[in-house]
Amino acid sequence: MIIDAHSHVHDPVRSHLALLDEAGADRAVLFGTRPHPERATDLASFRREMSILSETLSGRSETSAGSTSGASAGASADAASGAASDVVDPHEAAQRELAAVCAAHPDRFIGFGKVRLDRSAEQIAAEVERDVVGRGFRGIGELTAPADGAGVLEPVLWAAADHGGLPVVVHGFAPTTAGDLGTLAKLARRHPSVPLVISQLGGLNWLTAIELARETPNLYLELSTASVIFAVRLAIAEVPDRTLFGSDAPYGDPVLTRATIERVTQPGELRDRVLGGTFAELLGL
Repeated sequence: MIIDAHSHVHDPVRSHLALLDEAGADRAVLFGTRPHPERATDLASFRREMSILSETLSGRSETSAGSTSGASAGASADAASGAASDVVDPHEAAQRELAAVCAAHPDRFIGFGKVRLDRSAEQIAAEVERDVVGRGFRGIGELTAPADGAGVLEPVLWAAADHGGLPVVVHGFAPTTAGDLGTLAKLARRHPSVPLVISQLGGLNWLTAIELARETPNLYLELSTASVIFAVRLAIAEVPDRTLFGSDAPYGDPVLTRATIERVTQPGELRDRVLGGTFAELLGL
């Protein structure tokens, strides 16, 4: 089974399904999203979508009111259920959009739910219970902590452990710093039952991410948006049982990411594990 371990809701969803088919991917882990860069038609509209991404990564406007009808209408209509256009809270709008797409295509998408990090441990535990487990999502993510603030993720790991060790996916590129990667490794060691996935191979700090993953048995590396091909080759060589094929679509392309992995591996068990076998084991598929 080939699983794209990192993707976001597309508008329209049929374009994402076409990408997965082209890449030969059976399924994809799907995260909710506020920005939809794939909807942009020119530089100005792309800048508008990326400004929403900048707000999301910085933590600004996470719970503020805003227009959600445009961001959710296309994907929800394509999924034929669960329109979120009447929801004011953008976080909840993204959760509903994600749930609708996963419900419409359960054979292709594996939903991961997001929780707010600016809450108490008790509130985060309640959100995991209600908005992740309660909605049938299989993990938590993609979560982004403030720069040098990865310690705020620990209540999420407590909650994940309470639900049998739900996988937790953390944004690996900026604003995540090298210091944050060290904090994440420490948190992973404190919560050994929780698979903690660092996405985007730790961004520009990929060498640090590989070194930390090599030393931390429940720390995984998702390989999307790697800055150099050598980073992917080295990660797979050093952590063969905990490296995951992922595209970060629509920011990345599953066809190109799969080609990258196949470029640095030989046909056989190792390649099969990276392309989906390891993640299938994590999810009990």
